[in-house]
Amino acid sequence: MEAVILILGLLVVFMALGVYATVKVVGAARRGVDRTITQARRTVEDTTLRAKSYGQLGVGAELAQLRLTLRTSMRATQEALRAGVAEDASLSESLGLFERLGVHGRELDEELKALEREPDKATIASRLPGLKERTAQITGSADALRWAARDRARQFAADDLSTLNAQIDVEAGALRHWTTEEPAARPGRPADRGGEPEAPGAPGGDRTPPEAITARDPRRQNAYPWQKTARPETTN
Repeated sequence: MEAVILILGLLVVFMALGVYATVKVVGAARRGVDRTITQARRTVEDTTLRAKSYGQLGVGAELAQLRLTLRTSMRATQEALRAGVAEDASLSESLGLFERLGVHGRELDEELKALEREPDKATIASRLPGLKERTAQITGSADALRWAARDRARQFAADDLSTLNAQIDVEAGALRHWTTEEPAARPGRPADRGGEPEAPGAPGGDRTPPEAITARDPRRQNAYPWQKTARPETTN
């Protein structure tokens, strides 16, 4: 009976885990689809705004250009800050300020979008100077945050490279530093008294001829780690 209860309990646990995993997979897939749809919608809107800004005249083209400028600046800053905060936690405060700025940016974008459908072009034309000033304020702040984050990342990279170069210079100098010590005198060797010493056992001052110098066997030289070991010759 206990074994049956244990098996039933394990089945319930496995089923719960399966349901949880299924929900997670479905949720991740749904988020991926939502991101794809959102990206596609943004691409279509940007393309439409470009077409209006270059293919039309009057206040309609100016409104489209303001929206395109606003969206481009805000998106670029958002991507820069989100990418930078993963490596520099101090950018989190900048990201928080940008989120507050984004509220004003979305409000302005919605207002510009509504004015595109407004038939009273004269009223829109009278409001254009104020709309341009608001757009310039928002995009100016967004651009300032984006370039400050980039300058900070570039300065960190420059400091790191400078430190690395200094360390490499020190290491290179250490690698080039070597000393040659004079060999110590052999014990028991007679000192030079103005002439060559007589060889021991040579009668009458006769000198024994020096031994012939033979070439060093290359196979007995010290091998370096990067050299292959010489194979011994075989004779048939």
